[in-house]
Amino acid sequence: MPSWRFVLFLSPWLTSAAFAASVAVDVGHYREKPGVISARGVTEFEYNLQLAREVVEALQRAGHEMLLIGDDGLAEKLDARAPRADGWDLFISIHHDSVQPPFLSDWDFEGVTLQYSDRFSGFSLFVSRLNGHADASLKCASAIGAALRGAGFARSRYHADPIVGEDRPFADEVNGVHYFDDLAVLRTANIPALLFEAGVIVNRDEELRMRNPAVRKKMVDAITNAVGVCLG
Repeated sequence: MPSWRFVLFLSPWLTSAAFAASVAVDVGHYREKPGVISARGVTEFEYNLQLAREVVEALQRAGHEMLLIGDDGLAEKLDARAPRADGWDLFISIHHDSVQPPFLSDWDFEGVTLQYSDRFSGFSLFVSRLNGHADASLKCASAIGAALRGAGFARSRYHADPIVGEDRPFADEVNGVHYFDDLAVLRTANIPALLFEAGVIVNRDEELRMRNPAVRKKMVDAITNAVGVCLG
């Protein structure tokens, strides 16, 4: 299915009552290289696609113009994704998280040996200082982190740990925002851009939470409210 774009036409009363922004939502990874494999054998791409569609639908209902990128699951250069949103107000890349290999263990799930780690959990957000709109990117990432915390979600501190493959400094420690300057999908964006790791799907309990529609709705509502705050 090709990438799609929503335009919601509101009545004059609703238009004056709410700020309408244009937001691009990127589905992290693609079918050939689907990212993390969850504790129960589901690809990260599948989780990313589900959440990205729900974010797009919620922001559309709130009156925003939406662009969904990468939902067809086809291979696409990472540095080509964000420029598709040139001229829009915000770019959000949706992902789900893992941990470094030393923290993974094996377990048997339905007769298949899979890897898991229950040590880490929580959401994380990333911005790049190489993005030309770094301050605006951080403003929106912090707003999303604050809204998620207000909705009862916990931030992860894992990515700031001084271990190989991590050690990402905090841009906003309270709200779980890190600097990750070399992320292609962020530094190539010509608009404010952030990457959102919704949860650690190699954590067996957190994967179940990410599968729960009620949990996702609470998360999506928080993101929707935060976008209105940071762009309004």
